[in-house]
Amino acid sequence: MKTLFIDCSMGAAGDMLTAALLELMPDREAVLEKLNHLGIPGVSFRSEASVKCGITGTHMTVEVNGTEESEDMHDHHHDHDHDHHDHDHHHDHDHHHEHDHDHDHHHEHDHEHHDHEHDHEHHHHHSSMRDIEAIVNGLPLSEAVRGHILQVYQLIAEAESKVHGVPVTEIHFHEVGTMDAIADIAAVCLLMEEIAPEQVIVSPVHVGSGQVRCAHGILPVPAPATAYILRDVPIYGGRIRGELCTPTGAALLKTFATRFGDMPIMETRAIGYGMGKKDFEMANCVRAMLGETGRGTDTVYELSCNVDDMTAESIGFAMECLLEAGAMEVFTIPVGMKKNRPGTLINVICREPQKAEIVRLLFLHTSTLGIREAVKQRYILDRHLEQVETPYGLIQRKVSSGYGTSKVKYEYDDLAKIAREKGISLEEIRRNL
Repeated sequence: MKTLFIDCSMGAAGDMLTAALLELMPDREAVLEKLNHLGIPGVSFRSEASVKCGITGTHMTVEVNGTEESEDMHDHHHDHDHDHHDHDHHHDHDHHHEHDHDHDHHHEHDHEHHDHEHDHEHHHHHSSMRDIEAIVNGLPLSEAVRGHILQVYQLIAEAESKVHGVPVTEIHFHEVGTMDAIADIAAVCLLMEEIAPEQVIVSPVHVGSGQVRCAHGILPVPAPATAYILRDVPIYGGRIRGELCTPTGAALLKTFATRFGDMPIMETRAIGYGMGKKDFEMANCVRAMLGETGRGTDTVYELSCNVDDMTAESIGFAMECLLEAGAMEVFTIPVGMKKNRPGTLINVICREPQKAEIVRLLFLHTSTLGIREAVKQRYILDRHLEQVETPYGLIQRKVSSGYGTSKVKYEYDDLAKIAREKGISLEEIRRNL
C-alpha cells in the first residue's frame, strides 16, 4: 500500500508541509512551475535549500505582489490577532508563528474596529468564507483539490467561530495573509493529489509550549483555534518554547490524515524535509516519508485474559466459538495466578474487523472480568494455494516466499483424506510426493 508518513515532531505549518511534499516529487521544478501557474492573485512560489542541524531540506517562500510577508506587515493589532513570540519571548508581530513562515493564523476581525488606522501604510480589507470560495473556485484545479482547500478553510473557520463565539458566516480572514495562506493550502492539496497516497499516517503533533500574546492578553500554546482543530488528535508539548503548530498546519493534517500514530513498518522510497526559518536545538522541519506498507507485514490484535475458575470443557467450548467468529488463532498457556492458583491464559489473535465480536464472545463464554489488548505487527511471507498432480491425484499445496526464502507445504486435509481412503500413513504419502 502506498503510504505517506508525516513526522510532526517539530509541529506543522503550511509552507513546511509544502516543502516536504515537494521534495518527494521526481521533478520538483515542473511541480513548482505548476504552482506558479495556478493564477492565485499576485502570488508566486519560490523554493530554496535550507540547512537545520546539519540536515539539508527545502524552504518555501510565497511572495504576494512581489513582496514576501514580513513582520512589519503584521504590526496592526486587530482585536483577535495573536502576537506570537520568538524563542526569546519577545512579542513583536501579529499572525507570525514560531516557525516564522506560515502567515496563516486567521482571526475574526472585531467589527468595532473596522475604521481604525493601521500602524503602517498598508490598508487591508478582510475576506469572508464566500470570498475565499470565489477565489478557490476560480483556480485551474480539479474538483477534488478545490474541495480539499475549502475543507481546510472550513476547519479553520469553525475553530475561530468556536473560540470567538460568533457564527461561521461572520468569520473574516485578514487580506494580509489571505493570498499566501491560500497559496500554502492550495500547494499542499495539489501535491497530495500528485503523490496520491493510499493512506496518510501522521505522527503525534508537537505543538510547542509557553504562551502567545494577543490584543486581549496572554494565551496558552497551542493557541485556542489550533487546540480546537486538533481535538481527538494525539498532541504533546515539550521544552521548546513557542507555537510550533499553526491553525493551517493543523487543519491540513486533520484533512488528509488517515490516522495519527507511530511510523508503520514500511519500505521507504523517498524522504522530504520542509524547513522553517528559525533555528532551535532540534531541526525545525516537517519530514515526509513515502513508501510501501503491507509488503511482508500486517497488523493484528492480540486479546488476552487470565482465568482460574473455568473447566477444561468450558475453555474448549469458548475456543471453538472464537475460531468460528473469525479469530486467526486461539491458544492457551498454563499460568500461576494469585492465591497460588493454577490458571489459564487465553490468547486470541484477530484482525480489526473481528475485534469487537471477539471481545463480546470472550466476556460471554469465559469468566474473565477484563481483557487486555495489544496491537502487533507481523512479518509474513507472501502465500498462495496451487493444485498439483501427484501419484494420489490432485492435491493442494501452499507456496510461501519472501525475506530471501521460500517454502512449500501440502494441505493437511488433502493428505489426511488420502491416508484414510488408502489406509496408509501421512509420512508415506509425503515420501512419495
